[in-house]
Amino acid sequence: MTSNHLRRLHFLTMPSVQTLAGKRIADIRRRFGRRGAIELMMVLAIGLASTACTVSGDGGSGNPSSFKYKLWSDGVNLRGANMYQRRVYPTLDGDDFLGPGPIGPPLTQGDFDALAALGANYVNLSHPGLFNEQPPYQLDPSVRDNLDSLIAMAAQADLFCVVSFRTGPGRSEFAIFEGQDWFPQSLVINTVWTEQTAQDAWSEMWQYTADRYRDRQNVVGYDLMVEPNGSSTALGIFDPDGFYPEHAGSLVDWNQMYPDLLEAIRQVDEETPVLVSAMNYGSRLWLPYFAISDDPRVVYTVHQYEPFAFSHQGPNDNVTYPGPADTDGQTEQVDRDWLDQLMSPIDEFRNAYGATVAINEFGAVRWANGMGAYLRDEVDLFEARGINHAIWLWEADWPPLSQADDFNLRHGDDPQNHEAVVAGDGLNAIREIWSANKARPSNPLAR
Repeated sequence: MTSNHLRRLHFLTMPSVQTLAGKRIADIRRRFGRRGAIELMMVLAIGLASTACTVSGDGGSGNPSSFKYKLWSDGVNLRGANMYQRRVYPTLDGDDFLGPGPIGPPLTQGDFDALAALGANYVNLSHPGLFNEQPPYQLDPSVRDNLDSLIAMAAQADLFCVVSFRTGPGRSEFAIFEGQDWFPQSLVINTVWTEQTAQDAWSEMWQYTADRYRDRQNVVGYDLMVEPNGSSTALGIFDPDGFYPEHAGSLVDWNQMYPDLLEAIRQVDEETPVLVSAMNYGSRLWLPYFAISDDPRVVYTVHQYEPFAFSHQGPNDNVTYPGPADTDGQTEQVDRDWLDQLMSPIDEFRNAYGATVAINEFGAVRWANGMGAYLRDEVDLFEARGINHAIWLWEADWPPLSQADDFNLRHGDDPQNHEAVVAGDGLNAIREIWSANKARPSNPLAR
C-alpha cells in the first residue's frame, strides 16, 4: 500500500487507532505488507467507527499534528525569523568567533525568548543536517543534540519552528556561498549533485529526522534543503530554460531528488508539512518548472531579496526605497508596484496548481534607507496572498558577532552602531508586523 493510499484513510491517523494497533502507520506497512495492512485497517475501522465520528480533525481533541498544515494553508498564521548556525571550523573561525562547540554561533534561551517577546511566533532553524557531509554518511550525534536543544528552547519560548537543513551528505555550508572567497575552497563539498549515494543518504537523514521530531507540537515543517543550487554550482546554469529539458531527471535535477526525500519522510511521518524550495537558491523564476507533488501537505518556498542593489547594499551605497535601483543591469523605479509585479510568478504558480507557498527568507541590510517601508510593503503583498513568512535574520546574542551584524535589526539603522537599540526603522516595522500573530504552540488554533 502506498503512502498516498494511507493518507486517504484518515481514521488511521487518529491517536486512538494508533494506540489500539500498537503501531504507527509506517510500521504497519513494513510489518504486515499490503494485504496484511488492508485486513488490519478493516478490523480497526469496524471496531472504531464510533470513535472516528467523535474525533476532531481540526487539532482539538483529535490528531495533535493535524493543525500543522492549516498554519501554512489557511491564511497567514506564521510570522517570524530565521536563526542560523553552521559547523565551526577552527582554522577559519578561530577559538571564539562562533563559540567553542561544534556548531555555532551559540544560541541561548534568551535569544528565543527575545524573538517571542517582540511578537514572532515562528523560527526557521537554518541548521546543518544531522548526517556527515563526507563518507561514511552517518549520524553526527553532536549536530543532533544541538538541534534537539534548539527545538526545546523554541518550545520553551512558545515558538513554532521549521527544521531547515543547509548541509548534509555531499554538501557543505560553503557550497551555498558560490563565487565567494572568504573561506578556503577546500571546504567546499558539493558532490550531492553527482553521487547517488549522497542523495540516498539525504533520504536516510530525513527519515531519521522525521522519526525523531514527528511528535513535537512546535515542529511544524521540514525544509528539505536550503537553497538547492545544483544547476549553477554543478553546471553553471542559472536560467531554467537553459537547464530544462536537457538535464531533466539527472542527478543535478532537484525535481528528481526531492520526491525521494519526501517519500522517506512519509514512511515515518504522514502529517508534518514538508517545505520544498525552488531551485537556484529558492528563485521564484524556477517555480513554473517544479514537478508538483501529489502529497497534500507540501509547501513550496521561495527566498526574496530583490532588488539586491537595495537589500545587500554597502553602508555608503545610499540606495533608497522607494527609489531607483539597479535590477539585473538596468535602473528601475523600485516601489510597491514593482514588488507586486515581482510576485507574478508566485501568483501564476499558485493559481495553476492550488499550491501553498511560503517565503521563508526575505529582508535587507539594517542600514538600508527606507527599510521599514520596504518590509511593510513586502509583507502586505505576502499577506494579501495568504503567504507565511520569516525574515533573515535573528542573530544570536553572542559578543564576538556584534560587528558581523549586517542583518541584525536589533542594532538599528546606523551601520556604526553594534549594540542593541530600542527602536529603529526596520525594528519598528517587524514589531508592527509580528503584532498580528495569534497562534502559538500552546494555542495553535488561535486566529
